[in-house]
Amino acid sequence: MQQQPLFFFQGDGMQVFKDILDTVFSDVGVFDAVCVTFQLAFGATFLSSVLGIILGLLLERTRFAGKRIVVRINRTLMGVPPVVIGLVVYMILMRRGPLGRLNMLFTVRGMILAQVLIITPIICGMTYTSLISKAPAIRTFAKTMGAGPVQTQWLVIRELKKELYFAVITGFGRSISEVGAVMLVGGNIKGHTRTMTTTISLLKSQGIFTEGLTLGVLLLIMAFIIQSLADFFQRGEKTDENY
Repeated sequence: MQQQPLFFFQGDGMQVFKDILDTVFSDVGVFDAVCVTFQLAFGATFLSSVLGIILGLLLERTRFAGKRIVVRINRTLMGVPPVVIGLVVYMILMRRGPLGRLNMLFTVRGMILAQVLIITPIICGMTYTSLISKAPAIRTFAKTMGAGPVQTQWLVIRELKKELYFAVITGFGRSISEVGAVMLVGGNIKGHTRTMTTTISLLKSQGIFTEGLTLGVLLLIMAFIIQSLADFFQRGEKTDENY
């Protein structure tokens, strides 16, 4: 029996969309790949955002021996090749690995774990950089106004919401474009762990370049739509943008 993604869209509109994809592309499971791609991207980005922002706040606020080394390690992890992270996660989740009993290898959950390890340092690093440049002035202002610790921290987050938004969007972009780690950990299984990017890689290996390019354009369009919706729903932003 064919395995299904952890979630899939229903409804007449989605059925029409699925029929269109099945007509345009070869039998490589493009519709399921779209579902898995966005399940993976949203899940990994959410978890990484929570972890990354919290770690960035803690790193900026705390003073401890070796803090500079920790910051440098995080910056190094921001640029680590995803395939290296994928290999490490694969070895951890393999049957003989430390977490082999969890049966997460070749699953969407395992792919999310790999992407969280990739994205969290990025969001943490961007959050930390924004905080060290702007948070001290905000805290000084809050102190003069008599704000307590909780109110001050909330004010910092509110004043830096644009920077945090950029960090989250950057993490989402990294997630949706990932190939190496999800290929290793997910196995590129049709209808289960195959994503849009791994489908493009598969089409390329089969010499079907036109379909691969078309799917790439579709991925860009979907990412642009999500970015536009995120901009639209972001509260408190001015209508004139310089980016």
